[in-house]
Amino acid sequence: MPRTILHVDLDAFYCSVEETQNPALRGKPFAVGGKPNERGVVASCSYAARALGIRSAMPMSRALQLCRQLIIVPGRHKLYSEYSEKVMERLRALTPFVEQISIDEAFLDISDIRHPPARLALDLQTGIKNELHLPSSIGIASNKLVAKIATEVGKKSSLRPERSVAKSKGSDVGPPFGLTIVPFGDEAKFLAPLPADMFWGVGPKTYARLTELGIHTIGDIANWPEKELVHLFGENGRDLWRHAQGIDNRPIVTEYETKSISQETTFNVDVRDEKTLEKTLREQSKDVARQLRKNDLAGKTVKLKIRWPDFTTLSRQVTLPTSTDSEDEIFKAVLKLLHTVRKPNQAVRLIGVGVSGIGAPVRQLSLWGAGSEKSRKLQEVVDQLQEKYGRDVIHKGE
Repeated sequence: MPRTILHVDLDAFYCSVEETQNPALRGKPFAVGGKPNERGVVASCSYAARALGIRSAMPMSRALQLCRQLIIVPGRHKLYSEYSEKVMERLRALTPFVEQISIDEAFLDISDIRHPPARLALDLQTGIKNELHLPSSIGIASNKLVAKIATEVGKKSSLRPERSVAKSKGSDVGPPFGLTIVPFGDEAKFLAPLPADMFWGVGPKTYARLTELGIHTIGDIANWPEKELVHLFGENGRDLWRHAQGIDNRPIVTEYETKSISQETTFNVDVRDEKTLEKTLREQSKDVARQLRKNDLAGKTVKLKIRWPDFTTLSRQVTLPTSTDSEDEIFKAVLKLLHTVRKPNQAVRLIGVGVSGIGAPVRQLSLWGAGSEKSRKLQEVVDQLQEKYGRDVIHKGE
């Protein structure tokens, strides 16, 4: 029996959440992101802003050039996570087979739900809109690949030219609320006219190579012999051919194994001050360690990521004798790495800390040493206090 996979994407998610907090933003060109004079970029933008050419990941300074009246809203990631979890709870109430792939996207296997898919999708969209005031678009197909592409097609077709914003008027334009269902057996037919770069894994280089070969659409890929695509692109060519036929057998994955945890900071201005860099690494080590403890995990490999002003990016790592969830151990390791790669007074644009080689923590028998059971329990209490009352509620003594 064919599966029925539903893909849901929360439209302009960050902006939609901000509109729930400030309804005056609705219909106006605004963007969530950083300040233009501090290397800020657009994390999300309203549909009124998109109609003026503004896009996610665009420098905020460029966005302001396109729209002088653009409203800039600082990001509130904790708030977005809270709204995301509310949506995911609603999805899990429908079926336990939910795969969350980002803060605003998920796949659901609804094969065993008896309601007609179209009715279920409309009810889901309406419920999310009425209860959480968030718009969404949905694609439904027999597999994950086609369902996700169906969502994208639905978004584009719903944003018709007549709904576009006139630049001079700044007229209201809303989210697409797309809904596209691809019947079983029509996967290849649905995909055929679409541009080849709608596939996952077809980046600019692959798309340029495909264009050189006269391949412009997914249908063009499907018409090429599989062996030739494998010869040209290796195993990626085999995947391209299978996907162009609408074939995707990947299951819904409800849980992922955590492989690494990291934190990084891009400075508003390049930093040369040693104390500022050390303080940043200390805070990042603290965040990474807290996340490890929260998930009852520990890691053995500590990694430093650093970027110079010319965008050259380096990474260095060290493997510890035993796994750790201690901020002190993580900080000491990453600080040594910093001293091995950075020259005195050398400017830094970005710095980050990561821990990999993750597994269950190893308990030590010492009374108060880092990693001991008593030390860990004390740190858990500190974590709880800081989470409830803020980071400044308690500090370590010098």
